[in-house]
Amino acid sequence: MTANAAAIDHVHMARALQLAARGTYSTAPNPAVGCVLLDAAGAVAGEGWHHRAGRQHAEVSALQAAAVRARGGTAYVTLEPCSHHGRTPPCADALIQAGVRRVVAAMQDPNPLVAGEGLRKLEAAGIVTAVGILEREARELNRGFVARMRRGRPWVTVKLGSSVDGRTALADGSSQWITSESARADAQRLRARASAIVTGIGTVLADDPALTVRHGALDLGGRVPLRVVLDSRGRLEPDLKVARDGLPTLVFSSEAGARALARLAQAGPAALQVEPMPADATGRIDLDATLQRLAALECNEVLVEAGPQLAGSFLAAGLADEIVLYVAPTILGEAAQPAFVLPRPLRVLSERPQYSYHDVRRIGPDLRLTLRPVESRP
Repeated sequence: MTANAAAIDHVHMARALQLAARGTYSTAPNPAVGCVLLDAAGAVAGEGWHHRAGRQHAEVSALQAAAVRARGGTAYVTLEPCSHHGRTPPCADALIQAGVRRVVAAMQDPNPLVAGEGLRKLEAAGIVTAVGILEREARELNRGFVARMRRGRPWVTVKLGSSVDGRTALADGSSQWITSESARADAQRLRARASAIVTGIGTVLADDPALTVRHGALDLGGRVPLRVVLDSRGRLEPDLKVARDGLPTLVFSSEAGARALARLAQAGPAALQVEPMPADATGRIDLDATLQRLAALECNEVLVEAGPQLAGSFLAAGLADEIVLYVAPTILGEAAQPAFVLPRPLRVLSERPQYSYHDVRRIGPDLRLTLRPVESRP
């Protein structure tokens, strides 16, 4: 491939990724996918992106826009075209029937039902294929889908707001508001792209949070993130928002806790569900089992909004794929609550969890720090 041809591939794949990003908040549990279709002369003939699960895929939208101009053309797709019948017919078949000459995919589909089969089907029909153009960007866009398919658990983001000295609340729990309105609005985007928002019963009892998406400009495609409360002793009360507002809420508890909450679940809205979950050695809800269960429920991304103990437990267990920390230019002092409490004190410095700065930017008067484990990649 010439340098000019490679540059053309990058330009059109970058556009396909822009289109795919439009579905960031609305396509779960499906991946966000974009497609750019060129005609035989190399001119853009059609574009498309996946709007939401159950709707037609990006390739089909682009083919409809291109019509007969698709024949002999090139399709740029951010994810390998599917080869199986799901909620919609296979996109690989649609591209074959349209007579495209070449298909360029940013990455192979990690779904075991596809996993290269779409590309093989295209090649068997005489279509030239290429894969790997802007793959890192494509994996980042669908980090949750990739994580669920490849390792059987969602992508986990732990979100906190703190002072410069790493404090998240005063000693009495007061925390409204440490960070600015701009930071809080930005955090709504994290909620919007999450399939599930996880918190602990301590936070629910102390703050009575709604854990809903309150950003009207974000189109979730009718999707509502599942709220998950970890409540090992069954302390959830019926007058709390997550128990009475009728939005999807799942409470993970111990066997004894689930029995204590059974009456609450029966008397409350149908959207409130209680499930027993294994406990770890400390008697707390097993976090790995929690994430496996959420993956089984087709959750791609999980946002943890919790107190310092649960946040620290996710870090210590190596289950946090990233930390998003909003830092306000203020000081709360040593008596205030810390951002993280690890399950056990570090004995030597080499035991400390290590992170790198994935992104640092200004949000209003605050800083937003995105940190990832040094070995982490989507």
